Amino acid sequence: MAADRKRSRSNAEETTEVHQDVSSSDDDIGPALPTEAPKKKRRKLPHEKLYVAALPASPRYSKSLMHKNQLDFTTFTPNTEFLITSSSDGVIKFWKKTTGDIEFVKEFKAHTGEVKSVNVSADGRSLASAGADNTIKIFDVASFDLLTILKLEFTPKSLCWVHRKSASIPLLAVGSENDSHIRIYDGRGDRADPVHTISALHRRVVSLIAFNNEFDCVLSVDDGGMVEYWRPSGTYEKPDNVFDMKSSTSLFEFKKAKSVPTSITISPEGRQFATFSLPDRKIRIFDFATGKLYRTYDESLPTISTLQQASSAEDKLDDAEFQRRIAVEKELEHPAIRTRINTAFDESGNFLLYGSLFGVKVVNTLTNSVVKLYGRDEAFRPLNISLYQGQPEKKGIVTVEMAASSNPLLQAAESRDAMLVATGPGKVRFYMFTNEEEISKSSRDVQNEKSKTGGRVQQQKEEQKKALQTDAVIHTSKGDIFVQLFPDAAPKAVENFVTHAKNGYYNNTVFHRIIKRFMIQTGDPLGDGTGGESIWGKDFEDEFSSLKHDKPYTVSMANAGPNTNASQFFITTERTPWLDGKHTIFGRATQGTDVIHTIENTKVYKEKPEEDIKIVNISIS
Repeated sequence: MAADRKRSRSNAEETTEVHQDVSSSDDDIGPALPTEAPKKKRRKLPHEKLYVAALPASPRYSKSLMHKNQLDFTTFTPNTEFLITSSSDGVIKFWKKTTGDIEFVKEFKAHTGEVKSVNVSADGRSLASAGADNTIKIFDVASFDLLTILKLEFTPKSLCWVHRKSASIPLLAVGSENDSHIRIYDGRGDRADPVHTISALHRRVVSLIAFNNEFDCVLSVDDGGMVEYWRPSGTYEKPDNVFDMKSSTSLFEFKKAKSVPTSITISPEGRQFATFSLPDRKIRIFDFATGKLYRTYDESLPTISTLQQASSAEDKLDDAEFQRRIAVEKELEHPAIRTRINTAFDESGNFLLYGSLFGVKVVNTLTNSVVKLYGRDEAFRPLNISLYQGQPEKKGIVTVEMAASSNPLLQAAESRDAMLVATGPGKVRFYMFTNEEEISKSSRDVQNEKSKTGGRVQQQKEEQKKALQTDAVIHTSKGDIFVQLFPDAAPKAVENFVTHAKNGYYNNTVFHRIIKRFMIQTGDPLGDGTGGESIWGKDFEDEFSSLKHDKPYTVSMANAGPNTNASQFFITTERTPWLDGKHTIFGRATQGTDVIHTIENTKVYKEKPEEDIKIVNISIS
């Protein structure tokens, strides 16, 4: 009985405690705090620091070299350690990778016209180039010799070596601009006709071909965005070591997005492949065996604009600079540019590199984070990129896995000699990012060629030369700026400027507005951007001509809208194509560009220099 009473009391006490807890909860009025969600385990890539250390150290390019015409493609050859560059005039150059640099080896006038595609074999021994002249040139990389020429009855669109490293017969797959066929040639040049033609795989022109050495499998993409897998021998059908049904893959993503890949890059170990596509401007990473989509990175203009607005003041680009870059970004869909865009994996396959408005991004595909950025403050938009991570002239390369071990001998090994090479839209140079930290901006752009310009640009130069009749020297407190004036192109603007200069109107006026990597502005007697008038006492109309803001040091009229020119003018420090048709060009600086950059780089607060930089006077001759 006593035990029953004790047990009963104990149960009653337990019931009371539960009741009190419930009533206490009911007494709380208002919203409750959320229960703490379990923390997600953060993904981490083992040895990430070592992988990053195997990339070029400097975020700025240390050196640039030239072709005579616009650069198209760059590629480092595996094992043989050459850099191959090609330009729009059909020239191909061989450069040998040396410690910390490259050395010029040989130049070929490979094609009469545009180079459509270039590709290096998986073993690094063979190079093939396809030209608009309906030929394919095959080179031996190690001896940098031209081995053979394939003369085609069609214009090639794409090409790729499709044999394994150990293959006895090199095979070259070629896509045509004239049909949807893929023709496979003997890479030794023994036969002029293809050894096999795949005619039923695609329905449209095949624009891209890539070979996966690990899977012995070829990827091909047509202009309709269809992606196909096939084996480069036997039945030439889809191999057995990948997905069974295409319906189970994500390979229809491009059809759904109404976009077409402009490049395919296969990771070093063959597990993944990456694409860049237009017009959606997305980078996609797929698992090779399953064809499943693994990652997507959105570089579309709306996304970039949103990112710019959300960025902190430290990371945010200047608004004028951002608009300049947006204008360049819009040019990427031009047919002459879109085929040059590519991506690159690092040697580990864990990082993907690709050009963007902000520079070359290095993305850790496991953690989805940008671990490095190259060229953010440079004056070009990275387009075609190639990565080298070896040690030239050194035996026994130290891999990342070896460096991660505790072997003290390996820890004392020399660092990797990484190099990233990039081209830019409309640039005749290729830019090299290395481990060099002490970079001289005045000497890094090597003048190894005399640049040749195309017909349109040459015509503009002739028009400018014809228009040249008057010279001016702007004497500033930082030095002299020599300007060529164009009275034929902008007679009123030149008359206004010259008359004001002779009358001393600009004497002691300050550069009141300076935006780095854009322009420097002056010509306002009030010094705050609100004053100034023309020699006629009223605003005068715009004078637009064939002259463009296609190069730095252009002298143009400042205005507050259409036909509101007065006395203020500015000098650009970069290409500013978005100003065409909005501001009258009446001159260009020919000397004293260092003075312009000195003014450009002065400290400012809200675009106004902290110290007064003045025009002493302007002399006219």
